[in-house]
Amino acid sequence: MSKLLIPAQRRERIQEYLAIHQIARSADLCKVLNISEATVRRDLEWLEQKGILERTHGGAVLSQRMSFEQEYQQRAQHNPEEKRRIGELAASLIEDGDIVFVNSGTTATQVLQYIRKDPSITVFTNNVNAALELGDPGFRYYLTGGEFHSRSNSLAGRFAMENLNQIYANKAFLGVDGISVKHGCTVPTDPEAEVVRRMIERTKGQIIIVADHSKWGVVSNFQVASIDEADKFISDDGLASSAIELLAAHGVSCTLASIASSPA
Repeated sequence: MSKLLIPAQRRERIQEYLAIHQIARSADLCKVLNISEATVRRDLEWLEQKGILERTHGGAVLSQRMSFEQEYQQRAQHNPEEKRRIGELAASLIEDGDIVFVNSGTTATQVLQYIRKDPSITVFTNNVNAALELGDPGFRYYLTGGEFHSRSNSLAGRFAMENLNQIYANKAFLGVDGISVKHGCTVPTDPEAEVVRRMIERTKGQIIIVADHSKWGVVSNFQVASIDEADKFISDDGLASSAIELLAAHGVSCTLASIASSPA
């Protein structure tokens, strides 16, 4: 019979397990630690109070806090191939005659890059990279206007909000800095959060979250939507199957871009 662990040892082992797997099922922790479900539950409650994880139905996910906003170019260097493939996959969902919102961010920029040339498609965005990188895109696009934020290459503030109040979209493609079951979809700054919330309010169709697998379990500063408000999550095939199951339980369908099969 294995030696029983004291609470501090159990909690350390749980943290080690989460650091590797990102997600832990209570049943798996019972087997790994040779303890009861009641003991696992108490340990998970304790760790949640410390902000280390967030409990889910049947287990827990690692809680990773992001308290600052990185420069746009810094973020662009993280998982660039994943973002490119996610953007391509997301853009393929845009249909003839669609009016869509796309927010700022490096993954959202990739969505803009892959929208097909079709003058019946209209895009409204606060993403300044639309103007800097697209050139003549072949579809109609409008910048929201507003105050320029250089760290994120985005527009926000009163003018952006007033202009968004005049539009209804039938799809929204929203890049976020964190997505978690408990804390929902989060971004690092309040001005961007206001814009994204308004885009969601003014969308009469699907809310589509675009983010690579590294954003799962991350919690940034400002919530823009609960998990239940999202309709679809487009990520890459690095996303854990347990995350897909958790999202499905909240009514969010996942579509994954394949990275393994991408050319070398």
